[in-house]
Amino acid sequence: MFKELKIIKQHGKQFVPDLTAVELTPLFRGRPVISSLPDNKEIERVVRFCPTRAILPEPFGIDLGKCVFCKECQFMLPDKIVFTNDYKIATNDRKRLVVQGGVDKTIELNPDLVRREIRKYFKNSLKLRQISAAGDNSCEMELNASGNVNFDMGRYGIEFVASPRHADGIVITGPISENMAEATQICYDATPDPKIIILVGTDAISGGIFEGSQAVNRSFLDKYPVDLYVPGNPAHPLTFINGILSMLGKKK
Repeated sequence: MFKELKIIKQHGKQFVPDLTAVELTPLFRGRPVISSLPDNKEIERVVRFCPTRAILPEPFGIDLGKCVFCKECQFMLPDKIVFTNDYKIATNDRKRLVVQGGVDKTIELNPDLVRREIRKYFKNSLKLRQISAAGDNSCEMELNASGNVNFDMGRYGIEFVASPRHADGIVITGPISENMAEATQICYDATPDPKIIILVGTDAISGGIFEGSQAVNRSFLDKYPVDLYVPGNPAHPLTFINGILSMLGKKK
């Protein structure tokens, strides 16, 4: 009994009362800020060094859909690039994942792209089927954490289900390998209409380090619109949850 009480006291309060107002440690690698534009030699150097071609030379910027948040660009240009601890970086507009140089702007949803039926039918209850399409289990672990006692996204009516027939949409992690392309399509087809598509993690959004590989088949994403992009490598539970809350119109 005393041992358990000692452990509880040592761990402190783990439950997060308000998931929309959490201050993460400064060590967290979130939205980058490009305070000033590098010169041509610096741009050439960081572009060549980036492992996923996330650095855009013209106009200079960082594509968070490709970024693996390794911070190597910050290590190379610490006076011009800083990764903040801002985890609210999910959006439904792929273009908004590009952080431009000299612009310190938060990443938000594009209200014009939110389908009306999403907030009409899923605002109070959203069931999702997660597909690990050749993921490395990092994003999958973070999605599992989204439902634990710390974050408890179930309080908002958001839950993962075992069958696509019980789901309102699918959550894809991983670059979608050739072997998982058909399975992803089958799972999507089994989900009742109207349904949503959420991409979680760099690999799912752009292919990440596997982009262009013959083992990857991303043709599924060419057929349907994506309702939410959740960047990160892996994506943080708070990024995922806050992105969904914004999509559902549940954030004040």
